[in-house]
Amino acid sequence: MIGRFLALVVGGVLLLLSFSLVVPIGGSQVPEAADFDDAFELGLTDTTLQEAQDQGYAIPRVQVYYSGYQYVVGFNGLEAYVAEQDRTGHSRQFGQPVEIFVTDFGTADPSLTDDGYLQTEDTPNFVPADGTHVVVGSEARLPSGPVAVPFEDRDAAQTFAGEHGGQVIDWADLEDHVSPRQPLTRERFQREVANRSAWANETVVDAQALRDRPTSVVVGEDAPTLEAAIAQAPPDTTIVLPAGTYETDGLVVNRSITIEGQGPTTRIRGDGNGSVLALTAPEVGLVNLSIDGVGPVGSRGTTVNGSEPEDIGWSERIELAYGRGDAAVKVVDANGSLVADVRIESPSSGLIVTDSAGATLRDLNVTITRGSDDGFMGVVAMYDPIVIEDSRFRGGRDGVYTHRADGIVVRNSAFRDGRFGVHEMYTSEALIANNEMRNEQTGVIVMTHPVGNMIVGNDVRNSRVGVSTAGSNAYYAENVLVDNQRGIDVLGYQSLIERNTIVGNDAGFRTSLGPPTNLVTANDVVDNDRASRSTLGVLRVWTVRGEGNYWGPMPAADDDGDGHYDRTFRPTGSVDGQLHDANGAWTLARSPAFQLVRSVQDNVPGLRSGGVIDTAPRTAPARPDVLQAAQNGTATTEGST
Repeated sequence: MIGRFLALVVGGVLLLLSFSLVVPIGGSQVPEAADFDDAFELGLTDTTLQEAQDQGYAIPRVQVYYSGYQYVVGFNGLEAYVAEQDRTGHSRQFGQPVEIFVTDFGTADPSLTDDGYLQTEDTPNFVPADGTHVVVGSEARLPSGPVAVPFEDRDAAQTFAGEHGGQVIDWADLEDHVSPRQPLTRERFQREVANRSAWANETVVDAQALRDRPTSVVVGEDAPTLEAAIAQAPPDTTIVLPAGTYETDGLVVNRSITIEGQGPTTRIRGDGNGSVLALTAPEVGLVNLSIDGVGPVGSRGTTVNGSEPEDIGWSERIELAYGRGDAAVKVVDANGSLVADVRIESPSSGLIVTDSAGATLRDLNVTITRGSDDGFMGVVAMYDPIVIEDSRFRGGRDGVYTHRADGIVVRNSAFRDGRFGVHEMYTSEALIANNEMRNEQTGVIVMTHPVGNMIVGNDVRNSRVGVSTAGSNAYYAENVLVDNQRGIDVLGYQSLIERNTIVGNDAGFRTSLGPPTNLVTANDVVDNDRASRSTLGVLRVWTVRGEGNYWGPMPAADDDGDGHYDRTFRPTGSVDGQLHDANGAWTLARSPAFQLVRSVQDNVPGLRSGGVIDTAPRTAPARPDVLQAAQNGTATTEGST
């Protein structure tokens, strides 16, 4: 009787599951190339895509129908296609390619600009990839680097190679000639974190030397005003600013000197009609003082280089919106400059830093006096890498906002009561490390499909979202995310998310409908209302090389002693998702009928429903001491640097 009942239960479940299967192709029907805008896109940053669109550059593209994924996947660049095929876990998530299409440049009249950028007279059409030919190693490139160029006709490929160099290969040999990105491994990213940290350390040491310049002018003794002192001081010397309030309608520091106050009692005050100070020379120092009297909220430039807004490019439009407004300090073309031990109150931005490679901002205390809806930024960083460290930001829209500031380092700082703590836009290869965020809408948010960012060791609590991911080839590790609405929004692609401590959130993770290409492993996810919320229809396997995550105790054993439970865990499932807080969920998960159904699902991939599955959940935390501290409410910013 029991056996018959179990058979009926299993049969019913399998029948229901059969209706949920999504088959991308019906019967023997061969799919056609889709409109590329309708595909899930991978590869290239939004910066490169914007530049290509503005300048008319042509992007070689691939689109693939996979046996185990119900949506067509589009790749910007053949290099991105190769990188995904080589990614750990790719076949398990996607299955095998059913049909591959590639753009044919043979009928599009391709050529190169003087800088080698690929362009065409006509729009390339998609053709079946099998039997096509690819030119590799030519002079063709995009702003992101060299590109392989595909052709349906071999003679057309040979003609292109004869004009622009390179070798013609068959499509079947593509993966042997196009190198994928470096693998998504802990060892690789830890080296990159160490390298970026070393660069930041050297940059700070160089900038700190600006505090050691000899004194040349003391305001009030050797010069009557700060403006007169700036005009009088020789390069590579220090102006000493005694305690007191120094009023100005805006000062420009256009030589390599240091201005040093005597602490909070030294105050530079603007007249409320614009920016207070502009540093416009390399290696300017501004240290140990306070600044207020900044211009009103919303005061922005109206032209860029004399052009009206409708005549400028996409990047300049963003600069116009955020980089041309009022600020306590504007740092422009001031490579290697230092702003340190400075206290700022501003209804506009605190500091705007543009085209100032290697500038250092440290020991700042910036308060934006308007709220997150109508305030501005603590720091706006544009176009070059700088270092921001050991600082405190309160209020406003974003503590730190970046635009094309590739390689920026923001570390060991505190953010309170703003919209976003650190907001990365069009910025790649940044290091955001060991910061503390409280009462933010989002602690760290990455946007616009950048590459190579490293978000490590941050502590975010009492916010709407702890960390929101985006882009690809990134590293999100050793962050502590406690008492937020959501711990991590997994929105990016082809990134490694590991060793994060996620405790007491409404949802530990939230995933989107995008391709399941991230590696999620060795995270400690406990005591959340839901371990993960996920858009159904897409299966995500969060186990990497046999290493899963710690979700708390399981109704199972570790018979082989490998540190993993002998069962899968589905944090988005109706039973496992309530395992630790719903009455009866633990008992139901141990029932023979449920275990039989799960066994069938685990061994028949086509019967797996969407959501998240961990095939090797850990029996113990990856970072037990950090987990215990988080559960006890103790703050920590123990990161990788």
